[in-house]
Order: sequence, then C-alpha cells, then structure tokens
Amino acid sequence: MTNTKAGFAAIIGAPNAGKSTLVNALVGEKVSIVTHKVQTTRFQVRGIAMLKDNDDATAQVVLVDTPGIFKAGGDDRLGRSMVHAAWSGVDDSNAVIHVVDAPAYLRVLHKEPTAQDKKAFADTERVTKGLSTRKMGLICLALNKIDEIPHDQLLEVIAAFKDHTFYNEIFLISALNRDGVDALSKTLASAMPEGPFLYPPDQAADLPSRLMAAEITREKLYLRLHDELPYASTVETEKWTKQKNGDIRIDQVIYVKRDSQKPIVLGKGGRTIRDIGASARQDMQDWLGVKVHLFLFVKVREGWTDDRARYAESGLNFDV
Repeated sequence: MTNTKAGFAAIIGAPNAGKSTLVNALVGEKVSIVTHKVQTTRFQVRGIAMLKDNDDATAQVVLVDTPGIFKAGGDDRLGRSMVHAAWSGVDDSNAVIHVVDAPAYLRVLHKEPTAQDKKAFADTERVTKGLSTRKMGLICLALNKIDEIPHDQLLEVIAAFKDHTFYNEIFLISALNRDGVDALSKTLASAMPEGPFLYPPDQAADLPSRLMAAEITREKLYLRLHDELPYASTVETEKWTKQKNGDIRIDQVIYVKRDSQKPIVLGKGGRTIRDIGASARQDMQDWLGVKVHLFLFVKVREGWTDDRARYAESGLNFDV
C-alpha cells in the first residue's frame, strides 16, 4: 500500500480575494504573482505543495490558481477566456477551495460597501451559483483576511453562507499571515487520491521559467502603475541567456496597447522602468539563486488581446 498521494486542488474566487496569496502560503514560496490590483492572474499557475494529511501521509497537491471569476461577455475576449480557464480548473480538480474576501463581504452585509466591495459580492455570488451545479469530491469555503475584522463579526459572514450546503468545510484564514492555513492544508492532503507524485518533490511550480519571469515583471508593473495603466498590457520574455560565469541575462518586452501609454511605463528620464526593473530583478535573483541581468523594453502592440498566439502562450482558449 502506497504512503503517498497526489492530486489537484483549484483555488477559485472573486478577483482580489487572496487566491494567489493562499497558493504561495500553501507552497511555501512565491509561485503566483500577488498585487493589490484585481485580475492579475491570467492563466492557471500551478503551485506544487507537499502537504501532510491527518494520518501523516505525504500528499503532493497541485494547486491550480485560476483567474478570478467575474462577469465577462460581449467583445471582451480576454475576459471570457479567463473565466473559461477558471471553471476548467475547477472541473479538472479533486478538490476546490472557494476563497472569499471576508471584510468586503461584511461591509456589504452592513450596507457600507465600496464600489469594489459590491463587485466582489456579485462575483462571489456568481462563484457559489456555479459551484452549486458541480459534483466535486471536496468543496471548501475559505473566508480570508479574517485579521482585518473583529472576531465577533465573523459569525455574520459565516451565517451568510449557511444555506450553501455544497460546502464540505468552512475555514477562517488569513493567507497573508498563514492563520488557519495549516488546518486547510491537512484537509486538502486528505482529499487527494493515493498514488505516486506527479512532479519531483522539490519542484514548486510547473510554470515555465520564461513565463514566470514575465509574471514577476508584470507584477511590479502593476504595483508601480496601478492607477495609470490598464490591464491591457503584457510582458514577454524574448531572450534567456545563461552566461559563462553562471549569471542569467533576461531580455523582456512590456507591450502596451497605445502610444500614449509608452511614456507612462518609461517615466521621466526612464526612472519608472528602471525602478520596475530593479524590483523585478531582485525577485528573480531570489527565485533563481543566481545574479540576474534584466533588460526591459517597451513596445506598442495595439491588437495583442486579439492575437491567438498570445492566448496559446498563456494556456487560454481563444475561441470561447
């Protein structure tokens, strides 16, 4: 009888609920970009967590970090593709974790929500409706960011989900502080089927290195320009060169949709792009364990959101 287990767990929820932060907490290192701006995950980043179940058996849980479920339709091809990718990740998994921004939900209940809270509430309701129609082995509700609200008000949020009987378990967590994450990890591990590991035990993600490097730079881009730059921008790693001394040279292009966006990324005297590059380079060095020489360029690509090849590179379905 094997003492190892392996399977897939989808992390799903409204944009900015904390899904990527939870993936990083479960894996124990950074495998998914995290920003305060919603809709940063465009494709299914797979983090690979080695977890112990309640019987101390080791389970390899492949975490599918789906794009946030939000309303998309009409001419928004990128949005439709992201939503399709999210539900595909759910349907292909052994377990599902629905992450909810508890403070945002509470503000809606108290009738004092921000515009973003209202949208998060509507997106959360959309997820619960979708989950109610699916037959899964395990569906967990993770009420996240509990460190931001008084404990005596948590019962209000829990009560709001009492009629959703398809949830097998409810967890109160702070993914950022790792509160409640250990209990969730044991439940996930216990839900995985017995069998050999799907990946080497020391591998943290199956995201290709070039794509991961591009995601790191895209994170820094959004953190620096969250007010000025819309989501219609992307980063591509054009060259990855290992040098004789062991250093790595990475050449990347930041694509924007309009000429007017290019000077925003560059900044006065090139200061903004230098700051973005310095921050991204540090993260890449921490991740790779070697010195990185990062070179960033900005180009205009007006129709990139309608380019079939860009969707294929990110694992998105162009034709949904």
